Amino acid sequence: MKQGARLKRPFFESETLTVARKLLGKSLVKIESDGTRLCGSIVETEAYVGVDDLACHARVGRTRRNAAMWGDPGHAYVYFTYGMHWMLNLVTERTGFPAAVLVRALVPREGLARIRSQRPGRPLSELCNGPAKLCQAFAIDQSYDGLDLCKSGSPLFLEEAGTIPDSAVTFGPRVGLNKVDEPWKSIPWRFRVDPSFASTLQPEDRP
Repeated sequence: MKQGARLKRPFFESETLTVARKLLGKSLVKIESDGTRLCGSIVETEAYVGVDDLACHARVGRTRRNAAMWGDPGHAYVYFTYGMHWMLNLVTERTGFPAAVLVRALVPREGLARIRSQRPGRPLSELCNGPAKLCQAFAIDQSYDGLDLCKSGSPLFLEEAGTIPDSAVTFGPRVGLNKVDEPWKSIPWRFRVDPSFASTLQPEDRP
C-alpha cells in the first residue's frame, strides 16, 4: 500500500463535523515497537462537540478522564468504557474547546498478521468493525491518551489516502445514546462509508 503524507495540525483545527467527514478514507497508522506498521482505512466516525452536546463527555465539565478533549487539536483522547473497552477519539477545533471525533471502524490494510494475533479467530470483516475492536486490533490503550498525533516520531498518526465520494457516504444518528435527550440523540453526526464501497478498500483475505 502506498504511504501518504501525514495529516498535520491544520487538518484537525477545522470544525468537528468537517473533520469527521474528511477522515473517511484516511489511514490510521501505528508503528509497533519492533517497527511493524499497522494501517487501516477509516470507514466510520462520529462527531462530539462541546459542553452543550449531551452525548459528549464534555457535558459534565473537565475531568481527569476527558482532559485531553480540552487540549490541542490533533491529539488522541482515549477512554475506557463498559469496564472492558478502549475507544480512540481525535481532538478537533481549538485548544480549550472540548470536541473530538470517535473513530468507529476501519478496514485493515497493513500488518494483518499482527492485527489478527490481537483479534484471534475473527474473519477479516470483523477485525476492526467497531471502536473497541479497532483499539484491540491496534493495541491502543490509555497510554495513548493525550498523545500528539501530529508530532514527528509519534507511533500513532493519520495519513492522507484516497478520497471517498459523497455518493458513498451515509449520515445518521450516533450509536448507543438511548439515555440522551433530543435533539442530541438523533442528530446525524455519524459518518459512514457505504459497505459496498468500503469492500473495495479491503485487501485480499489471507492468513
